[in-house]
Amino acid sequence: MEMFDQLFSLLGATIRMATPLIFAAMAGIFSERSGIIDISLEGKMLMSAFAAAVVSYETGSPIFGLGAALFISMMLSLLHGYASITQKGNQTISGLAVNFLASGLTVTLGHAWYSQGGLTPALKNEQRFTAIDLPGAEWMGENIPVLGSFYERVLSGHNILVYLAFVAAAVSFWVLFRSRFGLRLRATGEEPNAVDSAGISVAWVRYRAILIAGSLAGFAGAYLSIAQNASFIREMTSGRGYIALAAVIFGKWHPRGALLACLLFGFLQALETRMQNVELPLVGELPTQLFSAIPYIITVVLLAGFIGKAIAPKAIGRPYVKER
Repeated sequence: MEMFDQLFSLLGATIRMATPLIFAAMAGIFSERSGIIDISLEGKMLMSAFAAAVVSYETGSPIFGLGAALFISMMLSLLHGYASITQKGNQTISGLAVNFLASGLTVTLGHAWYSQGGLTPALKNEQRFTAIDLPGAEWMGENIPVLGSFYERVLSGHNILVYLAFVAAAVSFWVLFRSRFGLRLRATGEEPNAVDSAGISVAWVRYRAILIAGSLAGFAGAYLSIAQNASFIREMTSGRGYIALAAVIFGKWHPRGALLACLLFGFLQALETRMQNVELPLVGELPTQLFSAIPYIITVVLLAGFIGKAIAPKAIGRPYVKER
């Protein structure tokens, strides 16, 4: 039973670690399926985490904090879109500029407002999203072997944003592959000329795609500061935006594949924290940085073609110029 308890605790931590990656990966899929490279996921997550923590602290409401996170992330998406779509600039450079802006602005504003070295004050429980116990979780954990423990430790005990992440993945799949807008979005990322010939505005489709991406990145950032943690910490995204992009590539720009990749990467992150100071037979203590590097190693192996090809949308990264 102790073995199952440890396994289920690891799986529960996996889900919590994967949550911001799932939101961000779905954001990346919407953006890149429309033809826009979204390196700016990291910056949007960081800025929205800061906005969520500040507004939640000042208003006392995590709902307002979440709303602020969505708003600021969508504004950064519009900034990236204006540079990439309207001005037809380099999408990678534009995305990196957003990342640099967020990295510097969060520290500057945090220090100016709270004088805590770029951090925000700690949030009380009523100012953040806390864990929810599903009905009967405690009773099942005590009275039903294995399955009850699984229900209590893996399915129950998460905050509302964790459950919304899986809803977001399911809705993303439906929108992309079952709706008219999804068909147009995917066509825009593959053959924008054909979309334009059909009388559909390529720019408008792409702007809507990056706004959806911005809202999803906002959820990811808010989760970090007002759900998983209780304050904003400088550079608290710690490269999760880039890991989410790796999940998008690993999942071959498909919500189902990206979801599985996020769970894998979340498992590695959860395992990293549990492997600290652990001595393995014949091997000794493994550097925990190894687990952080594995997602990128897997992505490189995938791109090298060893475990199948990852084919990006044909028009990704190319500004659309209307033919005359």
